[in-house]
Amino acid sequence: MRRNTGFLALLGIALIVPLFAMMLIPLADTSEPRYAEIARLMYESGDWITPWFAPGNPFWGKPPLSFWLQAISMHIFGPTEFAARLPSWIATLLTLGLLYRCCATLFNATTARLAVLIYATCALSFVSSGAVLTDPFLALGTTLCMTGWIMAANSSGLFWRYSFFIGLVVGLLAKGPLILVLSGGAIVLWMLFYPQARRTIRSLPWLKGIALTFVLSAPWYLAAEFKTPGFLNYFFLGEHFLRFVDPGWKGDLYGTAHKAPFGTIWYYWLQASFPWGLAGLFILMKGLLKTKQRTAMRQRLSDPRLGYFLAWSLFTPLFFTLSGNILWTYILPSLGGFSICLAYACPQSSAEEHSAGQKTNYPWRASGPAFLAMIAPTAVVVLIAMVSYTPNLIKTEKLLVQHTRTTNPSGIPLYYLDEVPFSARFYSFESAKPLKEQEVTSKMSSGQSFWLAVPKNRLESARADLKNPVFASKRHNLYLINNPKQHALTARAKQTNLNEPITQ
Repeated sequence: MRRNTGFLALLGIALIVPLFAMMLIPLADTSEPRYAEIARLMYESGDWITPWFAPGNPFWGKPPLSFWLQAISMHIFGPTEFAARLPSWIATLLTLGLLYRCCATLFNATTARLAVLIYATCALSFVSSGAVLTDPFLALGTTLCMTGWIMAANSSGLFWRYSFFIGLVVGLLAKGPLILVLSGGAIVLWMLFYPQARRTIRSLPWLKGIALTFVLSAPWYLAAEFKTPGFLNYFFLGEHFLRFVDPGWKGDLYGTAHKAPFGTIWYYWLQASFPWGLAGLFILMKGLLKTKQRTAMRQRLSDPRLGYFLAWSLFTPLFFTLSGNILWTYILPSLGGFSICLAYACPQSSAEEHSAGQKTNYPWRASGPAFLAMIAPTAVVVLIAMVSYTPNLIKTEKLLVQHTRTTNPSGIPLYYLDEVPFSARFYSFESAKPLKEQEVTSKMSSGQSFWLAVPKNRLESARADLKNPVFASKRHNLYLINNPKQHALTARAKQTNLNEPITQ
């Protein structure tokens, strides 16, 4: 009872802290506000087929599941950062439920509790649970596939017979055919090393399942291609082939490719699984150095159940080892398998050792998991406090945009020199517009009042008469041009911390 209470307390902290972070930390450029703005445009336009990167510019980079859910959330809570982030939290909660049920059925409740705690507090899964990303939904789809496959062979119930195919639908509508590779590749890898596991293929209703997958996922792909021709070619050839084989791929329509040396994914694995990955490596090394523990490890690896979760945890980083165009978020779908493997490896969760009354001398026997589980939540609480005290700590234009509104009752337009950051687009509801340097003079000579946000790295090349900004974000200085109140506002700005909004 005491152990169960401690687990619930730790898990509650791991789930509640992201909820506060969703409300208190602004959207920081570039990924979060980019996806949030796509969802906001869907919410505003009512177009549920084509996600729009900007008005008139379709977004072909991702399927719409995450944008659908974020737009629905905005209908309920309004177009806020909390509404945009909440679906990721719910997806993580569902993932935790699947992991617990699967692990408790195949092993025991103690192992399941630890596995859930590990997943919830790995650095990547913890951060992504409160972020506007597509990856939590791919992770949910992968978890549905992987738990569904093995549970269909070890448990009864209609849900588990079809959850593999439901997972395929979620993955196809969240990220694309990558779900077929990540889940199918892990299962094939498992069967290569455990031939007896091949009989699990017969546990799934293949004809009905494939039909269900096609009926639920194919209509959107066909509708998207019909509405914006060229989508299928870009999405399948570009996003799912060229992005993988061509580091620094030049065809990306919505950003820049992330070129990294081959094998970087394992460094990202250490980041994504922190701090539990280091603990897992410690247990592995200790097991390899002692003969008795090597024997126990071989015995455990003979269990096809453990082999299944090991294949799940290893296939994703193995697959991306030869890709240079990667991000650390690519690791997320594999963390469910890793969490169960590590929980199983921990002696305190081993049913066999409990029943035999064996004494273990692992240093994390009592307080170790609690300490590791608190690292990510503590770090985010510290971040919340730092951002509240120093808003310019992160790259966001939220306060700058708010400043133009609180001191701008007459609707003076806001311009950004060169380009508008994604966070400014989101918080201004697309009212902030770009202004080229050669256009600044003509705009000033027109006599129209306007706000101008100038990148701080462009101040030396900007106009000499742009002095004494009235506000500053992390990356931009804000100027009020051609306004009779400009001098008064500038004088007040000298006496006000530029990190804080100036109100009239």
